[in-house]
Amino acid sequence: MTSSGDLSAKLRQRIHAGEFAVGAKLPTNAELMAAHGVSKGTVTKAIAALADEGLVYSSKRAGTVVRTRAAVQIPLSRYGSVLTPGGTQGPWETATAAQGLDGDMQLVSVERAEADVETATLLNLDEGDELVHRVRHALIRPADVVQLQHAWYPAALAETAGLDSTGKIIGGVYGALAAAGHRPASATETVGVRMPTESESAQLRIGGRVAVITLERLTLDATGQPLEVLRAVAPADRLQLTYDNLPL
Repeated sequence: MTSSGDLSAKLRQRIHAGEFAVGAKLPTNAELMAAHGVSKGTVTKAIAALADEGLVYSSKRAGTVVRTRAAVQIPLSRYGSVLTPGGTQGPWETATAAQGLDGDMQLVSVERAEADVETATLLNLDEGDELVHRVRHALIRPADVVQLQHAWYPAALAETAGLDSTGKIIGGVYGALAAAGHRPASATETVGVRMPTESESAQLRIGGRVAVITLERLTLDATGQPLEVLRAVAPADRLQLTYDNLPL
């Protein structure tokens, strides 16, 4: 009798052999049940095991699809190339284009928010001060979401740089800040790893056992004035952060 482990092993082997390429659909549950003589529960458990490994993802519209695990390299030097106002690409687009990828930074929402204690401290504000909160998805077109980003800015600064707008910031946020007279000069990034939340798993199309990289970046101008707090989450098997050419 075929168990869920046996079935997942067979499907895993077929995926690794290239029989099911990235983006390809696996057979439907009914087809797998008929082909292997197993119950729906066995199929469900087998697919769940593959999803937990990051090999596939499932959706009501698409069915079960083989997931890409191609790494996207994001060098720290991406910021230096977008500080001149008037550019057409932000850091994400710049870094992905260098790898031959069609990257896009998709704006999800822009809203006013009150600073909590932690964010207020980072931005040298008081708790409850007004912020502009921008939510973005860093993706590879057409719809491969690689990173979820939440960024916060002091409201007055955001207004000056046009970051309170619901439109896409052509050339990226750093270019917009520089154009408004607030040129980013330094950044501190803190990187961690944890398991994803249910919402993160759904948005990133990963199973609950695929770890995520977390990143918190605080950006300052030349005077030490905080400009941005950014918190991002990405699958640990997709994103590679490269801290290149650091002085020793």
